[in-house]
Amino acid sequence: MAQEQVKPVGQGNRRNGILRVLRASGAPLSIVAIANELGVHPNTVRFHLDSLVADGLVEHVEPTQRGPGRPALMFQAVRQMDRGGTRHYRLLAEILANGLAVQPDPGAAAQAVGRVWGEGLESPGPSATAEETIDHLVGMLDDLGFAPERRSSDGAQQVGLRHCPFLELAEGRPGVVCPVHLGLMRGALETWAAPVTVERLEAFAEPDLCLVHLAPAEAAS
Repeated sequence: MAQEQVKPVGQGNRRNGILRVLRASGAPLSIVAIANELGVHPNTVRFHLDSLVADGLVEHVEPTQRGPGRPALMFQAVRQMDRGGTRHYRLLAEILANGLAVQPDPGAAAQAVGRVWGEGLESPGPSATAEETIDHLVGMLDDLGFAPERRSSDGAQQVGLRHCPFLELAEGRPGVVCPVHLGLMRGALETWAAPVTVERLEAFAEPDLCLVHLAPAEAAS
């Protein structure tokens, strides 16, 4: 089988050119061989190889043939998917949200997914009081990007959420995304055997606020 032909590339794409040469080769190559293939000076290849090796994309290989003199350094591309490409996590989130939306009970399915997520979150400890648990919940929500703030109304404890890390999805699919958040909090609190639980989540209670209503765990049950 003929070896794939690799066209010369500009300086800006030199790293990619070296990678293409190594991936197209059926055997490890020396610096001189790579330079000849690309039509550049060996020092240029050597410079980029150092960074490619440091990034884990290329590796040194022991030469298979021994002869007089110092053996040439041999290189080959590490066999793995390209980790430098773009990511489309929002597209994945949209796909998953759409999948939940077609379930017989989208809200229940989404809340169940959130519970699984919440069950793996760090506990405040088995002896945490209600106040300590709420503080821990607020800290957890802050770490997740919800910009939470503690509130109260007529003596009832609340947590206001000023930011949604999935805002665009939540605006389009509130019946799916918001129950995921509810399940997250309930799953965490139940796993912690907390003295409080989330009674309900009032999505977009105000234009700039979602409101978490807390209650004693015994009262909610």
